[in-house]
Amino acid sequence: MKRILFSMFILATIFTNAWSQARLTSNKETHSFGQIEWKKPVTVEYVITNTGDAPLVLSNITTSCACAVADWTQTPIAPGGKGFVKATFDAKALGRFHKSIGIYSNAPTNLVYLHFTGEVVRNPVVNLSEFYSHTIGQILIDNTELEFPDTYLGKNPTQTIYIANQSDRPYEPVLMHLPSYLEAKSEPNVLQKGERGKITVTLLTDRLPDLGLTQTSVYLARFAGDKVGEENEIPVSVVLLPDLTSVNPPEKADLPVIDLSETTVNLHQKLEKKSKVTHNITITNKGGTALEISKLQVFNPAVGVDLKKNVLQPGEKTRLRISVDQQLLNKKRHPRILMITNDPKKTKVTIDLIIDNK
Repeated sequence: MKRILFSMFILATIFTNAWSQARLTSNKETHSFGQIEWKKPVTVEYVITNTGDAPLVLSNITTSCACAVADWTQTPIAPGGKGFVKATFDAKALGRFHKSIGIYSNAPTNLVYLHFTGEVVRNPVVNLSEFYSHTIGQILIDNTELEFPDTYLGKNPTQTIYIANQSDRPYEPVLMHLPSYLEAKSEPNVLQKGERGKITVTLLTDRLPDLGLTQTSVYLARFAGDKVGEENEIPVSVVLLPDLTSVNPPEKADLPVIDLSETTVNLHQKLEKKSKVTHNITITNKGGTALEISKLQVFNPAVGVDLKKNVLQPGEKTRLRISVDQQLLNKKRHPRILMITNDPKKTKVTIDLIIDNK
């Protein structure tokens, strides 16, 4: 009986060892260097993870050319542990390259190949994506929204969009569908591959239709004859304010003073439960004369407002009801509310709405 039990133990041990295996997983199979400078060595590092249940041993590393020198973790990598494989490429020849690294190990797939690619040039193009946060087609830009937040009649403020051409052909920066109150100038007029430039947009306030918020969209052409669409849309918002600086200020006791129960409303938790929500804000006139709210506008089509009274006597209060319909949300437009008042210290009042946890 003891002999039988001992034989079963030996068999169990053999089967356990047979099923315990190291497994090699890399964080990437191919690394692209892009453009690199001639005779300037570059190094890539692959992170190797042992996703098996036995120690992983990297026994040897080979490269597809003598100019790629490899280094690697030479001690056993425990299950769940990480190691590395490094390759340094000495760019002695101009042109495109595709090299491979062979990794020998005790994993079931005894040999695994990893790759790196790129192009050796004398004057490499700067990695422009580090300086520009948005992409429209193959054009990089630093901003996808134009805002003129505090603008007075008679002023002509400007905003600048910085751009870079990542395409393989010359590019003409053009803003399409400009309204009459906006002018745009591109510098330079044509960008070659890898070149950077800018579009300066000037606001002509005397052509605006009214005080308060004016919204529109312009569109950045990605190529000659481009059409307009959501992908190349750049929303524009302008807030034109009354200029009260030339008016002789009355006595302090004769000024209206607006006070809001809150100017930042967090609706994130409510919108997690419902797609349509409402919220009330209390507005109080703490001044000595009547407060007038002449404009009440929203920056986003998902937001609705209902003001019970727009003229408040001293000490009087009213209710502003805010509604948000998440299905109508335009993520390119800020969920905000604008009020234009006759309070000389708060001609413009903005209420910010938080609708997510970002």
